[in-house]
Amino acid sequence: MSTSIAMRPVARRLLKPARAQHIPPAFLLPSLLAPIQQKSSFSSTTSNLYPRDNNRERGVSTVRRTGLRQPLSVSKTPLPKPVLDPSKRSRVEVDEDHGLWDFFHSKEKPMNTPEEDFEHGRPWCVEELRGKSWEDLHALWWICCKERNRIATEAYERNRLEAGYGDSESERRNITVRRTQRAIKQILTERYYSWQDAEVIAKNDPEVDLSGEGPTYTPTDFVEKYVPEEEVSLESGVKPEQEIPLEPEAKPEQKHSPTL
Repeated sequence: MSTSIAMRPVARRLLKPARAQHIPPAFLLPSLLAPIQQKSSFSSTTSNLYPRDNNRERGVSTVRRTGLRQPLSVSKTPLPKPVLDPSKRSRVEVDEDHGLWDFFHSKEKPMNTPEEDFEHGRPWCVEELRGKSWEDLHALWWICCKERNRIATEAYERNRLEAGYGDSESERRNITVRRTQRAIKQILTERYYSWQDAEVIAKNDPEVDLSGEGPTYTPTDFVEKYVPEEEVSLESGVKPEQEIPLEPEAKPEQKHSPTL
């Protein structure tokens, strides 16, 4: 209705014949209309969804220098000053047997020199590891893991310091350790296949019980047949050995002491 009421004066002016020559262009008609006031709110969301949180610290900002409204108990406490003199600093005691020392080759320096990384032997081959026990292979595996941890720690420290040296020697040392681990995996795979073959044979063996009830191995009674030596000698064509009479043992000579 407000739109129609606002358009009535404009329409009267347009319908008057005397003022026909003063009709504005059509593109100016929207500007001649009265503005319509918006009665609804800009947002369609009700304000009840965002109630006031009643936070007393609301508005506290270090940028705008609006600090706390009440003083704190530590506001006048002086801050500790760093000790610049090394002789006055307290020495931190570290356990010499700490587990983190295993990540370094030496306690005096964070990483080895290229010459020290280059001084290493060859990797273990498969033929040498086949005779090792399970405990030896387990210990050797974790020694290789520790060595790789040391190599990775030194590589990280070398990149942090931007040393620019030692990468080639460290990579060669790492390849040697990885070849040893590969040989250990091959030995364990071979033993696993052997165990599978033995399990298949044991299932068909009447003396072996894999059910878990009772003893695993129960040997059957085996009595060896007695065969006389004469029959054995006749079958083989060899004459039995003749008994050789033993000579009596010679008595030791008795030495007579001279009589006085």
